[in-house]
This record gives sequence, structure tokens and C-alpha cells, in this order.
Amino acid sequence: MHNAASAERPRPAWYDHYVPLNGVADELIGPDGRPRRAWLNFLHQLSAAEQSLAAVDRHLQDIGVSYRVHGEARERTWPLSRLPLLIEEEEWATIAAGVTQRARVIEALLADVYGEGRLVKDGVLPAALVAGSREFLRPMVGIEPPGGRWLHFYAVDLGRGPDGRWWVLSDRAQAPSGAGYALENRLVMSRALPTGYRRMNVRRLAPFFRTFRSTLADAADRSEPRICLLTPGPYSQTYFEQAYLARYLGFLLLEGDDLVVHDGLTHVRTIAGLKRADVIWRFVDSDYVDPIELNGQSRLGIPGLLSALRHGGTVVANMPGAGYAETRALMSVMPQIAGHLTGEDLALPNIATWWCGDPASRRRVLDNLSNMAISDAFGGRLPALNDQSQVLPADLSPAQRDALREAIEARGVDFVGQEVVQLSTTPIWAGDQLVPRPFVLRVFAAATPRGWEIMPGGFCRISAQPDARAISMREGVQSADVWVLSAKPVAPETLLPASEAIHIQRILGNIPSRAADNLFWYGRYLERAEATLRVVRCLCARAIDMDFVSGNVPATIAKLTRQLVAWGAVPEDLQDASTLVIARTALADENAYGSGLAGVRMARNAGSVIRERISVDASKLSRRLDELLSDLGDLSSETDVLDAADRALNILSALSGLGQENMNRNAGWRFLDVGRRIERAISTCRLARMFASDDATAEDLDVMLDLIDCQITYRSRYMTGIALAPVRDMAILDPYNPRSVGFQFMTINEHLATLPTLHLDGVPEEPQRLASRLATDLETTTAQELDNSMVLAFEQRIAGFAEVVASRYFLRRQKGVVGAGISSLA
Repeated sequence: MHNAASAERPRPAWYDHYVPLNGVADELIGPDGRPRRAWLNFLHQLSAAEQSLAAVDRHLQDIGVSYRVHGEARERTWPLSRLPLLIEEEEWATIAAGVTQRARVIEALLADVYGEGRLVKDGVLPAALVAGSREFLRPMVGIEPPGGRWLHFYAVDLGRGPDGRWWVLSDRAQAPSGAGYALENRLVMSRALPTGYRRMNVRRLAPFFRTFRSTLADAADRSEPRICLLTPGPYSQTYFEQAYLARYLGFLLLEGDDLVVHDGLTHVRTIAGLKRADVIWRFVDSDYVDPIELNGQSRLGIPGLLSALRHGGTVVANMPGAGYAETRALMSVMPQIAGHLTGEDLALPNIATWWCGDPASRRRVLDNLSNMAISDAFGGRLPALNDQSQVLPADLSPAQRDALREAIEARGVDFVGQEVVQLSTTPIWAGDQLVPRPFVLRVFAAATPRGWEIMPGGFCRISAQPDARAISMREGVQSADVWVLSAKPVAPETLLPASEAIHIQRILGNIPSRAADNLFWYGRYLERAEATLRVVRCLCARAIDMDFVSGNVPATIAKLTRQLVAWGAVPEDLQDASTLVIARTALADENAYGSGLAGVRMARNAGSVIRERISVDASKLSRRLDELLSDLGDLSSETDVLDAADRALNILSALSGLGQENMNRNAGWRFLDVGRRIERAISTCRLARMFASDDATAEDLDVMLDLIDCQITYRSRYMTGIALAPVRDMAILDPYNPRSVGFQFMTINEHLATLPTLHLDGVPEEPQRLASRLATDLETTTAQELDNSMVLAFEQRIAGFAEVVASRYFLRRQKGVVGAGISSLA
């Protein structure tokens, strides 16, 4: 597709409004002032339907890609540019060779720093740059990395200078983030612009991840290893990415509490007991991975992990302590380190860096302070300037510059000065205009038995400001897909292995306790929301049909209101309000813990912790449900509320159908279903005590049949009028009614019988014993002997059963430090 003729095609009209920044290299406009060949091809290869590029926004919304800004509770929609970053094949070959070389140097550096220490002994690496770094972990010295490597996954941030050359801005060896977002960017762009993507011969990302996955598996000492992705948890800025990578690669997504070290090996806490974890890909910062030997306040790590590393039974990628390579002051001696370790000059040079611990370098920095960027030498904050991580003295007040100068003179070892580089620009859409903006490109490398493999693409961050000199994923910054273009057609690729000699596996293995816990509550919260919505629908339907005489509220309406108040869907001070206010509040008041909206959001929160186990379709539906209940506007009548409740219940029915028809019948699905059935059983008991009580009226019983969706079934079974005993039988005892309590425990018993047990002695565990007793008592009770006290007793036993399930299968968490040790996109 790259032919000379394409460069001679007429220039698109929008180029006339595109003005590159003066003196700055631009990815769209070449040095000759004409559009670059790759960009002309890109615009010409787009189909007519893709010309607006609006499909990018639609696909991004459909997939639900998100991220979290540190300190914020709610996630934001991923800010993806409508235009990719285009890199041609020849230029990419230069980048890939430079990143490969740098990865080799970093691996050798880490092996030396934690091993023989020859770099310090030979005077190449100042000892202060080792001892002063908070990322140098003394307990790791002398440990031989299981699997033979300190680094398995490495990234480097690159900027392009005014001369067109690529420069290294920073190394990422701690727990490099962004690869998952690069995958999501590619998914969105390839679906939104399928014609342009196909015709541009864009190199695929799947082979890189397939190789990385197989390399981690080969590093373990078992033929079928269990590979885990260690996450700081849902409050990590990049949790979406971690969950996506775990699902894409087939790894277990685990938090520190999910793992335990026993007999020198690391194990996963599962519903079937401890199961060995062979490989851990960590996204928790090094200092937080082991509270015994490292940060004692950490609740993100695994107690005893360093001991397991010494025993050699657990491969960790990357090894704790690998973050030392990110020490900013190292860049001042990186050329010398590379020459000493490899005998080569760096193909991709650093931006010029001077460590102020060296007297000559300190003097140079102080003499050129206004032309420098000043940072903490070891990657922390600058105490002299409000704990910022990097400052530009040219932008400081005279008093601030004087304070900074004094701090450098007093303790230069803590500071580095770096050249301020004007970054190259790439086009983005701003409103209806195409404008240039500076960008940083993060390139990823994976260690393989054949050497380092470079992802043919990357994670591109584009500044919101035309003069940005430091970029992180904060307000206004966009990401872009990176298209590495090939001169030849590119074959489609997937993660599926080519060989047919694969062990057939139909069960995904034992589910971690935390995942089972969240699936259980995901089901309970969905069912809780549904119960509230059913009561709201019934309330509105009754209010529409009934006449309120002289301001008297019919008894059934009052009972429905009391039920909503008892469930926390309506505050007590509103129980005497109009039916419209009550129904509207119960439907969508985010401050009422029992409202339909609150239930949906709690379900989404539980689901967000197990994104890797929730299908994309289910996530879409739950997001649609949240949007529906959040954006109801000013509902002006009971009819409007009734319609909204109906629409919400339809989406919940679709969610339930997805769970029944699309989820594999593994332990995860069973816990989700058990959660729903426990919650349904409890709510049915509560409704029965209100509307099928000993003194229930015919209207009350009719409401009860509505709430359990049995009007048609009742009329087909009983030719006589409505009566208490048959209604109670349908609600509590009937094993053929999917909404009765009896049916729930008949199904729960089936689920528990398939779950793994801790002891293979044939003796039922406590959850099975309690469920069997409940099912038997429900089966042997007659409708005539049921009364409110018996229904209450069943309800209390069910609540107790739920606690027993939690005690047996789920992990009881400890509170601790959750805001630190979390990888970010910065």
C-alpha cells in the first residue's frame, strides 16, 4: 500500500487548517512541508463510513474501557484519540533494536547490583546511587531469580526531538503499565476503522502476547503451571488494564490476600483449599510485596514472598527490586554502564542527565538552572518545592528558584538536572479541527528464550497542551493506538496455539476465594435490585388503578410503602409522601442504600473487582442499567415510574439470561447463582410476611402473586378465588415455582453438591448439611401449617446459611494500607 503515487494525490482540505508548531518535529507534516506518506495513505484508505472517525467514540463507549485518577472513587471513560500514531517499518526497526539493547543492559545491571556488585567495585556506578535509592531492596541481594531473570517485562518511554531522533525519557522496570490499554486501543480502532486498519498493513499485537505467555509458562518447573497476575486491587489506577490482561492471557487475577506462602512455595487460597501458584506477574510495587521483610504496613503483598523466592519455587515477573532500574539518577551514568557491561554505545540515548551528587555535574546544573528540569534523584518528591516530582525552574518565582538552588547546594545527592526536550507532535481532533500535540511513546519488551521481543506498537500518551514537557494520564491527556506499518500484507493473528497437541480441559480449575465471594455478592446485589424494582412496579400499578378517597391511602399501598422503607429504599421521613415521590425515590435515589440504583451500583462494584470473569455483554448491560436509573429526569407521574421500572427489569432479565445461557457451568457461575437464590429466598420470605400474613386480604394476596410473578400460574391451577394457603404454598414451598423459597434451596443443594470439598471423606460439609435440612423442612412442611412465625424462622435460617457459606468458601479480609504500592500510568 506504500507507493510513490500516493504521495502525489491531492492534499485533503483539512490539511489547509493544520498548522505544525514552529521548530518542532511533526508526525503528520514532513520537513518539506508536505503530509507524510503514511498519513496520506491512512486518509485515502479509510472507507466513506469511516471518514468521520466518530465510530471510535461509539466503540469505546460500548466496550467500557476506563481508568481511575488517583484519589477518585469513580472511574473515567478512557480518553482515546480518534487518530492512531503511525510509524513506518524502517523507523520501527531502529526503535526496536534500541529498546532490545536497553533491555539487555537493564537486565545485566540488575543482576550485578543484586549480585557481584562489579559496577560499584570498578567505579562505574557510584555507591551512593545504589544505597540512596529507595527502590534498591537490600533483602534481595544474593537471591538467584527463579526462572533465571530479573526482568520478564520491560518498557521504555520515548520522545522524539526536533531533529527527528528518538530519546529515552525513562525506563519502566518496576511493573510496567499500559500494555493492556494498548490492546484495548487496538481493539477499538480496528473495529471502528476496519477498512483503514486492514489496508494499512498494521502489524498485529497477538504474537507478542502469545510469546510472553508461553515464556512465563516455560519459566515454571511444572508442565501445566498456574500463572497469576498480582493486582493492588480495584482502587489501582490501572485495575481495568490488569483485569483485561488477566482475561486476555488466561491468568488468575489475584490480590495479596489471595496468596499465602507455605513450605517455601506460594499458594492460592481457593474454595478447595491451597493450590500452588507457579508464576506471579506483579503489578504491586516492590516495597509492598512482602510485609514481613519489606514494608510492614503493606496489605497489598504476600507475607513470606521473599522466602519463597529464596527457595526458588515461585517465579515473579518482574522480580522485587527491579524498580531500581527506574532510578532517575542512573540515566547520568547509563552510557558508561552500557559500555562496561556490553561494550556498546547506546543506540537510543537518554535525554542529557546530570546527577548533582557529582560536584562537577552539580555546578553545571546550578549554572544552567533556568534551562533544566529538576527532579528527585531517586524518583521521589522534592521537599523543597511542595513535594512535586519534577519542576521547571524557568517557571518558578525568584523566591522558589532561590530555595531550590539552596537545597541543591546543601544536598546535591538528592537531585538531578535534565535537559528540557521539546517533544515531537502528532495530530488529534480538537472540536472540529485537527491540531498538533506533543506525545510520549511507551514501547514494551518481553523476555523470551530467543532474546527480547518487542511489541509492534505501544502505548502513546498525547498532551492536552501544545507546550507540554511532561505527560501523565491526568486531565485532558489522550491515548492513541500505535500502528506499526508493514510493507507487506499482515496475516490475522490470535492467541490460539497452532499445535493440535493440547491437553483438553473443560473446567477452569478451582476458583480463588475472593473471586467466589465477589461473584456471590454480584448475584445478591442484582437480585436485591430486582426485588426493589418489582415492589416499585407493583406500587405504581396499584396507585394508577386505585382511587384515593378523601386522602385515605389504601392499606395495600401503605404496606408496599412500608416494605420499601424496611428495605432502605425509601427514608423513613418520606413514608408519608405521595406515591409518586416514594416510587421515584425507591427507583433511583443514589443516597438510599436499598434503592434500585444503589443495588445496581453495588453489583457493578462487585463485578468491577472480577472484570476478568464478567463478560463484556454483561458489563454493557449493567452499565446501561446504571445509566437508565441515573438519567430518569423529572418523572412526573406514576405511569412514568412504572415504565422506567419495566425497562430496568427487562435489562435485569437480559442479565439473568446471559448468566444462565452464556456462562460456563463452573464454580464461578454456581456462586453467582447461589448468591441470587439466597437473596431471592430472603426477599420472598419478607414479602410473604407482609402480603401473605395470617390476616392478609384478597388484595394483599393478589399483590403477593404479582411480586412473585405467579398470577397466570395461580389462575390456571385454582378455579376458585384467591386464598391464603395456595398463595403461601406457591411463594414458600412449591418446588416447581422458580421464585419459591423451596425451589431456591433445591437448586442451591445441586450447586453445593458439585463444589469441591476440603476433605475427601464423603462427609457433607456444613453448608451442605444446612442446605439439606432447609430443603427437607421446606419439602415436608404443608401450606396449612405455615404461619408468619414459621416464615420468619425460615428467613433467619437462610440468613444464617449465607454466613456459613461465607465462612467456608470466602476469604475474610483485613483492613490495611490500600493507597500505596499501586502502579500508575505516569
